[in-house]
Amino acid sequence: MQRQGSIGGSAAIRIRVTGGVLLVAHLAFVAWFTLRPLDVPWVMPPNLRPLAGIRADAALGWQEGVRRIAEGLALLAPLGVLLPMTHGRLAASPLGSLLRTTAAGALISLGIELLQTAVPGQVVDIDSLLLNTAGVALAHAALVPAARSWARRRTELVRRRSVRQEDAPQGRTPTIPRVGIAP
Repeated sequence: MQRQGSIGGSAAIRIRVTGGVLLVAHLAFVAWFTLRPLDVPWVMPPNLRPLAGIRADAALGWQEGVRRIAEGLALLAPLGVLLPMTHGRLAASPLGSLLRTTAAGALISLGIELLQTAVPGQVVDIDSLLLNTAGVALAHAALVPAARSWARRRTELVRRRSVRQEDAPQGRTPTIPRVGIAP
């Protein structure tokens, strides 16, 4: 039986499988990119003050600052689309979906930051956690509601085409009068 609000049929399976494969591939890339040891002569101390790194990036000039901030936003941004895609629900609360996806993105980013404490050359940075989470939320807010709306319209159009005219309702269903029970 189909869950209410989910996409049905083989298209749903293709979307979920594609989303799952892309999600695993993206997480593997992020793990490789963020958790590989770096050979550096010295390491900066961890940044545990929120927005201190963003201010430092902005002080480098607007081009370098925008580039560094955009990198922080873009690293986990695909999760904002891939996480809802693997779930496959069309009828989901936009706010609830945004909150669930953003929370999952924040937890994944926190896990990466915690794992970086054991990797030589990598430094914990609270600003990367904030930027990664904001990137997930922005990507979700920009793309997922429009994609769900398009998929709902498409599903409704396919459903209307599949209903043939001869299957139209034929009136009230006849009822059988009640018969009393003998004592």
